[in-house]
Formats: sequence, structure tokens, C-alpha cells
Amino acid sequence: MTTDFTSTSHTAFSHPGHPPATTTEHRGIRYLHLGTKWVQGAMRLDKPDAIELEYVQMMMMWMLFKTQPKRIVQLGLGSAALTKFSYRRFPDAAVTAIELNPNVIAICGAQFALPPNDARLDVREMNALDFVLDPANHGTVDALQVDLYDEEARGPVLDTPEFYQACFDCLTDDGIMCTNVFGDFPNYDKNLQAMELVFDAVVWVPEMEDENIVVLAFKKSPSLDFSDLYERAAAIKKQFNLPAKNWVNGLKQWMLDQQ
Repeated sequence: MTTDFTSTSHTAFSHPGHPPATTTEHRGIRYLHLGTKWVQGAMRLDKPDAIELEYVQMMMMWMLFKTQPKRIVQLGLGSAALTKFSYRRFPDAAVTAIELNPNVIAICGAQFALPPNDARLDVREMNALDFVLDPANHGTVDALQVDLYDEEARGPVLDTPEFYQACFDCLTDDGIMCTNVFGDFPNYDKNLQAMELVFDAVVWVPEMEDENIVVLAFKKSPSLDFSDLYERAAAIKKQFNLPAKNWVNGLKQWMLDQQ
């Protein structure tokens, strides 16, 4: 996603050695950029804890299958939308966000209402690959959300079978990974094939408006009972105000397309 709005630069968010974090604002929405036109996240100013972008909402599709996660992890902070939502709406869960760029962490605290770390929230400046390779994290994550893009947004910056194997290793026995696949067309197949080498089941749902595809990768293949999923979607809509019925429709369409 791109914007043509005037960018407001913040010198405090241009630590050397990393892309600068900048913002634009339009019609009450603040957008995050890494020094380019590409949108890396967004926040509606009068609803700072809501998830604004459709594909980011879709990164919560794991909620169709898990209701009481104990640990939620984001690889890639973006505008902190997933981190804030998980922290606020799942009060019994520990939430960890891994971000390599200190400028992103700084601007999220100053401009995107990211709360400071506490007993449940742990935002770390580190490489996502180091996190997933660390044996201390293996078997500990119920929901893993992966959205790793550099300033050019041509495709995920980590996309090898070895990376996805490490993500698999971090999940609990019935853990789920949600990942965003966006960029040049060859990246779609490359990432999907790498995930399919590792995970028990891999399904994907295209976003309606842009070119993002959100992938659900299951450590253990689930049973897809669509009556149960639609019931769960209605509960998610009521409690969290997320368009979960669209997610189930997307999963249903995916199944039809595979036949």
C-alpha cells in the first residue's frame, strides 16, 4: 500500500544504520513509513487500539481456532497494531514483539500509542531469526504473527524453509502461525512452498483491497467445521469488532479452489 500524502519526518526516529521511521496523516489516520512511500502500518487517531488495515485485521485469523492463548508473538512491530490489540484484548496472555529497527520501536512509543514494557508486554530490539532459533522460545508460542518487510516491501525479508522450521519449533503443539505475504509475484509461491515443507496444514486468504495474502500455517492440521467457524466468527465480531465472517468466507473459498 502506498500514499501520496506529505510525509512528516521525525529526526528522533532516524537512528543511523536503519531506515528512518516517518509518518503521514490523512483523514484522521496516521500511517507509518520507513522513509519510502510504502505503508508499513496505520492507526486511526481516535481509536488507537483498534486495527485499521484489513490485512492486519486478517492477521488475527488465528482467533477462529484459539480462544485463550497464553503467549502471542509478533515478528515485525509495524505500527504496533497487532501488539496493542493483543495486549489490550487478551489480558491473560503474554505478548512479545520482535523488531530489528530501533526507529520503529521509538516511533511506535511516541506516535502510535504503544505502551511501555511491563510484566506481560515485551517489545525487543532484535533479529527475528535469532528469536525463533533460540531454544528458549521453542514450544512456547500459541499464536505467531509474522510480518517482516524492509523499506522496499518487495517480499518478506525472512522466507527460507529454515526460517519457517524455526517458527514451527516455537509453536505449542496446536500453535498457529499467521503471516503476511506481499510483494513481487514470485514471492508468493516461494513462501507458500517453504511453509508447506514444514507445517502440517497451510491455507491462505487474499485481502480484498490490496495484494496481501494472509497465510495460516498450523502445527497440527485442524478440522474445518464451517458451522462452528461461523459461530466463532459471530462471537469475534460481537466481542472484538473484527470482520471474522469474511475470514471464514475466505477459508471456504480456499477449500473450493483446492478441489
